[in-house]
Amino acid sequence: MSDTVTISPSPLLTLPGAVPSPDDSVDAGVAWHYGNPFGEQRDAVSGAAVIDRSHRFVLAIGGDERLSWLNTISSQLVSNLPDGSSAENLSLDVNGRIEHHFVQTDLAGVTYIDTERSAGPDLLSFLKKMVFWAKAEPREADELAVLTVLGSDAAPVLEKAGLPAPSEVYGASPIDGGGFVRRMPWPGANSYDVVIPRASLSEWFIRLRDAGAAPAGTWAFDALRVESLRPRVGVDTDEKTIPHEVRWIGSAAEFGAVHLEKGCYRGQETVSRVHNLGRPPRHLVLLHLDGSADGRPGTGDPVTAGGRSVGRLGTVIDHFELGPIALALLKRTIPVDTALEAGPCAASIDPDSIPSYDDVQAGRAAVDRLRGR
Repeated sequence: MSDTVTISPSPLLTLPGAVPSPDDSVDAGVAWHYGNPFGEQRDAVSGAAVIDRSHRFVLAIGGDERLSWLNTISSQLVSNLPDGSSAENLSLDVNGRIEHHFVQTDLAGVTYIDTERSAGPDLLSFLKKMVFWAKAEPREADELAVLTVLGSDAAPVLEKAGLPAPSEVYGASPIDGGGFVRRMPWPGANSYDVVIPRASLSEWFIRLRDAGAAPAGTWAFDALRVESLRPRVGVDTDEKTIPHEVRWIGSAAEFGAVHLEKGCYRGQETVSRVHNLGRPPRHLVLLHLDGSADGRPGTGDPVTAGGRSVGRLGTVIDHFELGPIALALLKRTIPVDTALEAGPCAASIDPDSIPSYDDVQAGRAAVDRLRGR
C-alpha cells in the first residue's frame, strides 16, 4: 500500500445495541449488527434497513478530461458516462489480474469513486501517477461517507427522509446540502447508496431510521451480497483472480465491470484471450456449509475434495434463510455434485450458482472454421 490506512470508529457505534465488527475484520470501525442479525437481514429484504458503510474510501476526480482519461486506465467503458449515472469498474495489472474494484458516479462535473478502505490509498496513488498531461485531478474525498438502504420499502423510506430515490439502476440524484443517492443492482433488487457529508453521518442515519429503516450491520449486507453472488476484492479474490472468474464481465448495462468492446487498457490482452479462446481456470460459486459442524471455516481456507485442494473460500456468513453459506473460487472442472470440505464443515455447491458455458466463443469458432470443423 502507498499509505497507512487509519480506521476511525464510526460515531454510529454509540447508538443503542450497536455491536462493532471484529477488530481483525475488513469492516472494522462500523457496526457488525445491532443485536438481531437475522432480523436485520429480513428487514433488508422485506422491509427497509440502513447500514453504516462509512468505512468505504471515497475519492473525487475533477477536470474536463476525467472520464476519457479514466477510460484508458480501467476496464469499463466510461468515456461517455452521462451526468447522474454510475458504473462498476476495475483496475487490472498487466496480466489481467484484479487489483481494485470500485463504483464510480459522475455528477455535476465531478467523478466520485468509492472502494475498499484498505485499498483506497493505493488506488488513489495509482490514479495520481497516471494523470500525466490529462485534465484530471484525483483527490481523497474523506469529507463524504456512505450509507446503504436496502429492502422492498427502501424507496418510500428515502422519500420520507427527504431524499431522492433514483428509479434507474446506477442512476444518481443530488442531495440538497451535498452528496447524492445512487441506486445499485445489488445486493437485492432494492439497493441504494446514500453518499452524504461525513459531518452529517449521524444526522442522516437517524433521519432514515426515523423514516422506517431498521438499523442493520455489515453482517446483513454481506449475507445478501453472498446470496447475490457478488464478490469483494481481497476477500473473495486472491492475487491470481481474473475478472472472468468472479462474474465481473459485462458493460454497465449488464451490471458488469469489464466492457468487452472498448479500447486498450492495462490487462486487456488477458481479458480478450479468455473471452475469445479459453475458459477461466476457476469460477465463483455459492457453497452451502454443514451447520451442524463444530465451528466454521474462514476466508482463505482451502476447499478440498477427497483430501485434494480444489479452491479457496471467500466470505463465510450465516444467512437468515439459507443458513451457513460461503462464496468460493473453485476449479472450473469440479462437478457440481462433488462432496467438498471446508475447514470443519462438509460443503456442497449450489447448482444454480454454476455459470453457463454454453456460448460459442468467437475466437474458438474462427479457429475451428480454419481447421474445417
